[in-house]
Amino acid sequence: MKIIEFLLKELEQEAQITRKFLALVPFDKAEWAPHEKSMKMMPLSTHIAELPSWISLGLTTEELDFATAPYEPIVVNNTQDLLAVFEKSYEQAKTELTKATEEVLTERWVLRNGEQMLGDMDKYGIIRIAFNQTTHHRAQLGVYFRLLGIAVPSSYGPSADDQSF
Repeated sequence: MKIIEFLLKELEQEAQITRKFLALVPFDKAEWAPHEKSMKMMPLSTHIAELPSWISLGLTTEELDFATAPYEPIVVNNTQDLLAVFEKSYEQAKTELTKATEEVLTERWVLRNGEQMLGDMDKYGIIRIAFNQTTHHRAQLGVYFRLLGIAVPSSYGPSADDQSF
């Protein structure tokens, strides 16, 4: 199996887990956060929904400079809209991964904020960051769910709330 095939398989597996989490986001708690330094529920959820697009971004660009391309938060008002954002990001990632070659994965990719270098890696590296950030932020969302009394879905095995094994 080639690297691209492994990445496509991982993308699909992660998408299945992410859909379960995003479907449970409580919109009546959009501004809730467990701590003043924590992201609020809705920005965290939309960030998770957008993260697959970092795969297509990494494959189709050479860099992201926050100084010239500031982040514009996506506003969603319901579960259907949130899942639609995720599906669009997922499909973009899948399309670009399917078109990619193994060679493109070794090309340089940079993350910066003006002159401040935030990351200098290859395109495979930004793809890994997209996957790792998804896992990281989805786990944060799971903590939010736990604190709000929302059953945490299974990820890589059953959660304490999903004892179907």
